[in-house]
Amino acid sequence: MYGKVKLTKRQIKEDKFTTFMLNAKHQFLEHWQYFIIGIAAIILIAVAIVYYFNSQTARQQEAAQRLSRAIMDYRAGNSEVALLDLNEILNDYAGSEIADHATFLLAKMNYDAHNYPEALRYYEMYVNQYKDNPLRRASAMGGIAACYENQRNIHESAKRFAAAIEEYPDSPLAADYRMSALRNFLIAGDVEAARIQYEAILEKYPNTELEKRAIRLFHELTSS
Repeated sequence: MYGKVKLTKRQIKEDKFTTFMLNAKHQFLEHWQYFIIGIAAIILIAVAIVYYFNSQTARQQEAAQRLSRAIMDYRAGNSEVALLDLNEILNDYAGSEIADHATFLLAKMNYDAHNYPEALRYYEMYVNQYKDNPLRRASAMGGIAACYENQRNIHESAKRFAAAIEEYPDSPLAADYRMSALRNFLIAGDVEAARIQYEAILEKYPNTELEKRAIRLFHELTSS
């Protein structure tokens, strides 16, 4: 009888590894097409991701260039061309940051042209659709108030100025909005609402020219 052959740990590991490799080779040869399809799918997904981000970057660059051209056209006096381009940007990039800028510019351009109904439409569109820029949003709300004022809807204008203040109390325009709200509430005959703005001005802007103007205006329009 021959004695048992005792395998070393290294030989046992090598034998297991050889068996694993033979099984893997057998599995690959039997199902090679599935492995190839899987690898191809991973490559295609990677390419698609790269293409998506590159195309997004290119799209954003194109949008920014179109916005810049519209602004330059407006500054050069080509208002109609600028307005058309900005409206196309709204259609092509709806909901984007570029559309945010375009909407606000359309409102401002129409306001500057004294086309208050259109300015009001775009300002309201901005307020309804864009929430991320509090300063620009408060400015749009102030634009709505100014449109109503220019259309002689004084009481609505006063309420909208007050709403703009509530939206962004620390806005650089808040002082002007308070004064406008005070003036329009007084003209509309709503003394109680005017008093709220008047007292806020006295509290927030003591010993300023704004306070002096508010005191003078309030007493002139409430003493008669």
